[in-house]
Amino acid sequence: MEKSKNLVIEGARLIFRNFSGKAGQYNAEGMRNFCILLDRDLAATLARDGWNVRYLQPRDRDEEDQPYIQVSVRYDNYPPKIVLISTNGKSEIHEESVSLLDWAEIADADVVLNPYVWGPINGKSGIKAYLKQMYVTIAEDTLESKYINVPDSASDAIGGCGNCDTCSGSCNCHNGDVPF
Repeated sequence: MEKSKNLVIEGARLIFRNFSGKAGQYNAEGMRNFCILLDRDLAATLARDGWNVRYLQPRDRDEEDQPYIQVSVRYDNYPPKIVLISTNGKSEIHEESVSLLDWAEIADADVVLNPYVWGPINGKSGIKAYLKQMYVTIAEDTLESKYINVPDSASDAIGGCGNCDTCSGSCNCHNGDVPF
């Protein structure tokens, strides 16, 4: 099986988000991942090429099963570039803050997947999806949009970020690393 090209999915619908790598019924501790719902045509093409396409069983008898692909998020070899977009601009997030995406209300997501061809192992081979890039637009409610540019006077009143006892304003909270 030859190396596939990167796969770009615009308007990706993300499900089963586990950017924190929390252990669960279907996940080992430290394994960061999420899934993307696929349309039938793309699912058929990916499955034919060797990607590990799975199917969600329908909840109602009148519905069809839903194809999806699991995407691994790894920071050890080739860390992904993940950018959050809001009315306040864009911010790149890193391993320390990527868990924010587990519960964020996502309006839109564009992803680039890096295919990894594996096998043959016990006569099997395939393609595993790794996140290379992702641009996530955060859904903002009316009040959040209204007050987005109001300065945070609380940090001035308490003398810093409020996250530490001796903050002088020089911690990471004050240098633009905060994703929102």
